[in-house]
Amino acid sequence: MTRKTTLERLYKIGEVANQSGLSVKTIRYYEEVGLLTPTTTRSESGYRLFTEQTLNRLAFIKRSQSLGLNLSEIHEILEVHDSGELPCGAVKQHLLHKVEEINQQIQALELLKSELLGLLSGWQEQPPRDRVAQTICPNIQ
Repeated sequence: MTRKTTLERLYKIGEVANQSGLSVKTIRYYEEVGLLTPTTTRSESGYRLFTEQTLNRLAFIKRSQSLGLNLSEIHEILEVHDSGELPCGAVKQHLLHKVEEINQQIQALELLKSELLGLLSGWQEQPPRDRVAQTICPNIQ
C-alpha cells in the first residue's frame, strides 16, 4: 500500500461515500474526470484509496455545485488550488458570471410572464368556430 506519510490515514471509497454523503458512483466519476486526482492512490490490489483532503475536496465540490458552478468550472478552480495558489479570485469571477446569467434568466422569465399574461387576458373559452377548425387551440395560435 502506498502512503504519503506514515501518519496519514487512507480511506476506501465506501468510507468516503458515507462521510461525504455522495454515492460511490459519483465519487468514481469525479475521480475519472480529474477532480480528485491529487488525493487518490491505488492499493497494491487495485482498490482506490483516498486521503483526508478528498473529503475537503468533495465538500468544496458539493458547495460549489449548490452555488450553480458546473464540474468544468470547479475543475478550473481546483487546478488553481493544486498549483499552490488560493483560488478565491477565480471563485469570485465564476460567481459573478453566475449572477449575470441569473439576471438574464430573470429577464427572459419576466418577458415570458408578460406574454403569458397577455394571452390569458384575451382568453376565449369558446373561440369562433372558423378559428377552431383551423387550429388546435386558437387562444395560443
